[in-house]
Parts: sequence; structure tokens; C-alpha cells
Amino acid sequence: MQRKAYVTGTAALLAALLAGCTSGSGGDGPTDNANPGDAGTATVAAQPGKYRSLPEPCGAVDHDTLDSLLPGIKQIADPDQRDKAYQGDAALTYNTDRKVGCRWKVESADATDRLSVDFERVVSYDNTVSDDDQATKLFQGMETAADLPEPSATTATPTPTATASGTASPSASAASPTSSATASGSPSDSPSDSPSGSASGATPADLQPRVLTDLGDEAYLDDQLDSSGSTAQQRTVTVVFRTSNVVVTIEYEEQPMATGTVPDSKELQDRARNLASQLADALNG
Repeated sequence: MQRKAYVTGTAALLAALLAGCTSGSGGDGPTDNANPGDAGTATVAAQPGKYRSLPEPCGAVDHDTLDSLLPGIKQIADPDQRDKAYQGDAALTYNTDRKVGCRWKVESADATDRLSVDFERVVSYDNTVSDDDQATKLFQGMETAADLPEPSATTATPTPTATASGTASPSASAASPTSSATASGSPSDSPSDSPSGSASGATPADLQPRVLTDLGDEAYLDDQLDSSGSTAQQRTVTVVFRTSNVVVTIEYEEQPMATGTVPDSKELQDRARNLASQLADALNG
């Protein structure tokens, strides 16, 4: 009888201890709260990019724009050769959902013009980094590699559109005459641009490589003149812009046939920027 009482007392003690453990493990326990919280944080993924595919690159530039960028294309007499020139050559790629491009080259009696357009859709494989942030890193790396000059007092002006609206002020137009010309596209706004570009190869301050504030989420323009050879000088204008998780690169080159002739910087920049604006509108459409 005494042994049975001992067992009964032991069972009661264990029951009391278990009840105490159960009451102490309620919703207020810090350990229990930490685990669900950590799990919730781990499941939050960064936002995906806006774009899930890319346009067909050789069809992204219309014939009118190609006529402007490649003046010799309309001079091609053979219809089949002319159509082939309009079609361009697709860049070699192994994943058309991630990177595509197209190339055009046209020779004329005056110059050889080349155009390339590349689209890259950026995807982040890190759940803590969004596609847009990953694309920003790619763009910033490209901008750093371009080594743009520091903006001067004359280049640190508002966007071309904003500058054009202020040209009524003599002081504003005197400070940055070529900015308003770039926006309006009117040769009369910058009479000195063509002579300096054609005769001496000098690039006006407002046409120097620079950040563009009116294109996509971020953009820049590079302008390089290759005068290393003894032949005609080749000018290359590059426009790179990002919109969400897509980075677009436009490279436009012109090499005149006549020795000593320098491609006009403003003219090539205007053409390249016009194409960039069209592509940005098409992506956002």
C-alpha cells in the first residue's frame, strides 16, 4: 500500500511539472516569436523587373530612322540589296530572352555609317536584390567604364528641353548655346557647331560626353573621335540608357570618305538621341 502511494505521488508531481511547462510556452515566449519572425523575413523576395522579354532588335528601328542614320541606304540601286541593308544582321546570342542586338553597315559616296542596337534584360538571382537594382549596377559599371568628364559650368545645365525654353534670356543662351541647339535641332541656334566639328574636330563643351537626364531611368552619352590614322577621322557616338531592368546600348559610327573631313558631333548625337527616345517610348508603350 505504501508503494502504491509513492507511485501516485510521483505521477502527480510529473503532471504538475508538465502543466507548468505548458503554461510557460505561450505566445509571449521570445524564442517562439523569433522563429516565425525570421521565417517571414526570409520569404520576402525583392521585386522582379518590369520586363520579362525583349523586342526583336532588327525590327526595332523603322525605315525612316534608318534613312536618317544611314544616308547611303536609299542610294542602293538594287532593291534586294537595299532590303537586305534595311533588315540588318542580328547579333549572335544564345538566350534571346536575356540579350539581343542588331547591326547595320551602309557605304555611300560620302561616308561609311555603322549602327548597332543592343538590348539586355537583367535578372537578379539574389532574393534580396531586385532586378532593377541589379540593372542599375550593370548600368553604373558601364558609365564608370566610359569615364565621362566632370560636368563644367556650361555643361551642368538643365535638360535640353528645359534649356530650350529659357533661350529667350540672352544670358542663358550665351552660357550654353549648344544645349538649346541640341534640344531644338535647329542649325541656326548654334552656328559655330558645324565649323568646329568639320574643320578642326573640336567638340563644343555642351556636346562633350555627359549624363542625360531626359531619357529612361538613367542614361549617358559618349562621343569619341578617332584621329589616330592618316585616313578620314571616324566619330563614334554611344548612347546607353536603362529603363527598369532593361539596358539599351546604341552605337553610331560615321567615317567620311574624304581625308580631313570630320563627322559633325551635333548631327550624329541628335540622330542617336532621337533613336534612343524612340526605343525608350517603344519599351514603355
